Amino acid sequence: MIHLICDAIALRRVIAFYYDASLRRVEPHQLGYDHDGDLTLSAWQLSGGSGVGWRDFHLASISAPTITAEHFAGPRAGYSLQNKKMRRILCGL
Repeated sequence: MIHLICDAIALRRVIAFYYDASLRRVEPHQLGYDHDGDLTLSAWQLSGGSGVGWRDFHLASISAPTITAEHFAGPRAGYSLQNKKMRRILCGL
């Protein structure tokens, strides 16, 4: 799953997955380990769950991830490669 998400980030492709039993569509921006040591995806959520906006997703709770054919232009407002929530970043825009 790490490679799938990092590939989607590099290609600027929307990914879809289930999280908390809800189908989500997101623009993945960054993947890394948070300060609790959880592998976490920081993404702009387009649909599903709690609506549109910035969300963090623990990879342990993601199921059935797929890269969609939909592209996104680039980083959303508020994105920073120096994400203070992350202890170690694996890949990012």
